[in-house]
Amino acid sequence: MQKNPSFILKILLVMFCDALGIIFAGGMALLVRFEFSFSAIPSEYLEAWYHFLPMQIGVTIVLFFLLHMYHFVWRTVSAHDVLYMVLCVGFAFTQTTLASIYLGNEQPRSVLFMQCVFELVFLVGSRCALRFWEALRLVVRQSRGNYDQRILLVGAGEAGRVIARELLTSRRIEAKLCAVIDDNESKWGKYLESVPIIGGRDVIPSAVRNERITQIIVAIPSASPQQRSEILNICNMTGVRTRTLPGFYQLVNGDASLSNVRDVQVEDLLGRSPIHLNTEVIDRFLRGKVVMVTGGGGSIGSELCRQIAARGPKTLIVLDIYENNAYDIQQELRRIYGSKLDLRVVIASIRDKQRIYDLFEELRPEVVFHAAAHKHVPLMETCPSEAIKNNIFGTYHVVRAAEKFGVKKFVMISTDKAVNPTNVMGATKRFCEMVLQSRADSPTEYCAVRFGNVLGSNGSVVPLFKSQIEAGGPVTITDKRIIRYFMTIPEAAQLVMEAGAMAKQSQIFVLDMGEPVKILDLAEKLIRLSGYEPYQDIEIEEVGLRPGEKLYEELLMSSETLLKTDNEKIFVEQQQRIDPSQIMENLTKLDRAVTEELPDEKLVSLLRGMIPTYHAPEDVNREAERKLAAHAAEESSASAAPILA
Repeated sequence: MQKNPSFILKILLVMFCDALGIIFAGGMALLVRFEFSFSAIPSEYLEAWYHFLPMQIGVTIVLFFLLHMYHFVWRTVSAHDVLYMVLCVGFAFTQTTLASIYLGNEQPRSVLFMQCVFELVFLVGSRCALRFWEALRLVVRQSRGNYDQRILLVGAGEAGRVIARELLTSRRIEAKLCAVIDDNESKWGKYLESVPIIGGRDVIPSAVRNERITQIIVAIPSASPQQRSEILNICNMTGVRTRTLPGFYQLVNGDASLSNVRDVQVEDLLGRSPIHLNTEVIDRFLRGKVVMVTGGGGSIGSELCRQIAARGPKTLIVLDIYENNAYDIQQELRRIYGSKLDLRVVIASIRDKQRIYDLFEELRPEVVFHAAAHKHVPLMETCPSEAIKNNIFGTYHVVRAAEKFGVKKFVMISTDKAVNPTNVMGATKRFCEMVLQSRADSPTEYCAVRFGNVLGSNGSVVPLFKSQIEAGGPVTITDKRIIRYFMTIPEAAQLVMEAGAMAKQSQIFVLDMGEPVKILDLAEKLIRLSGYEPYQDIEIEEVGLRPGEKLYEELLMSSETLLKTDNEKIFVEQQQRIDPSQIMENLTKLDRAVTEELPDEKLVSLLRGMIPTYHAPEDVNREAERKLAAHAAEESSASAAPILA
């Protein structure tokens, strides 16, 4: 690489300074040895030093050049750099000393020792001087500065050290690092980059008050999700803006820096354990295959498309009725993969039987992920005919086309609302599951994957709450007792792919959604994440359960055949075989009903007769309230019981 003249001039200047340093080190060693009396130095020692000095300077500079001692950025030298410099100086001194002794240079061992020490001080110290000066200047600036931004750092590990150093040394950051928090008691009372470590997570609220903290940075990427969730919830309760490193991979990739710190998301507060995938199984399942995703522009569908594209399919087909969503995922995948991905985007409705058949005949997909559906519970309660047309008949058209044109595996996205459904949407999804289960003898392998609410998906509660908070409130929840199971969009898509890879005929897979979340708690956390205090800045109002809504969603049907799979997050439930003739008879009845435009009440009554597990929401919620009251009574009597029986 060609060097510019100024760079070469700087190297020559540093070489000249090194030569002066070597001369100074040797002279000082002799003076110190003979009590700072130049006249007391024996002439043979002075002559020997003069005689071998040019060789020592020349050899040292050549070795320094070969060892890249002239390529450090002095302003940013690290402890690793200093150690390397010490080794280089020691190596060069050893080589020149051995050579001079071999050639007859006799010097007292004390002189040689002190010369080595002085060379380390001068040659290494000169390279660190600018770094020391910068550090001193910044420490003074931090101590004197009156910054609006006052930061509390949580985590005194390696990631925290990197963040602290960047906060203290960057000229672009107008903020003061006031204190550090760490749960390791052995670190309390010590300092991280000159900043005191004042205690564990319990002192976060008091530290925020006492230090007038305006921002908390959580730098504990190696902590478990449960630990991170607990700490973030404490930080969230302070009402101060909280930011965090996303996860352990930041340390692995060396990305622990302020540029990777992001605002805390609601999923960080849920404490979900990471999902471990069998990537080899998924790769074998998808690599080199023609894969179709219906509803490929939606929240789950688009994430499936992203992850399928990364597995190297032969062709990825994105089918959606909504052109804007389809366009967005098309542009995203084209930007990432370009011509490496054979991408086909098709605008079509699954309700159009002939169009679906024509597409399957033309494109010949081998794997189908069926994510297209109407999913909003309240809307489907008022439009049951549309739910039946889209969810049931749309799915049936795709199922029949898959079977007719040789699809090897068909994976349908189902929902926890299909378990003992209390609403039209859940009932239609359960009917679709029954359609798949009725085709046990088909050459196409059909399966369904059930999971609960997906954080951040279109129409889910989180975007709704965020929009209400942005509007100044109030945040509306249907019932303060209501609980739901949540999963992130990437988690759901990953588990759907693995379930599809391991699926056999007519299986229903159930994804472990972790611990249920109270919607009221979720609303309060989102308000605090937005920088407000619930019930003071933003009100939370209870508006009552919506039509068809349960207090508590169920994930598993009551069955003794629930089995674990190789993935601890995926369970499989083998259902009893369903008579295909019964399904066809029910489809005929539904077709006649929607064609004749029967009233909504009759459509719902018809569905209820076809799905044995379909219950009225009032009955289910009444039973849930009865169990809640009984549980509360048990707890109350237990607490009131005497300590000594």
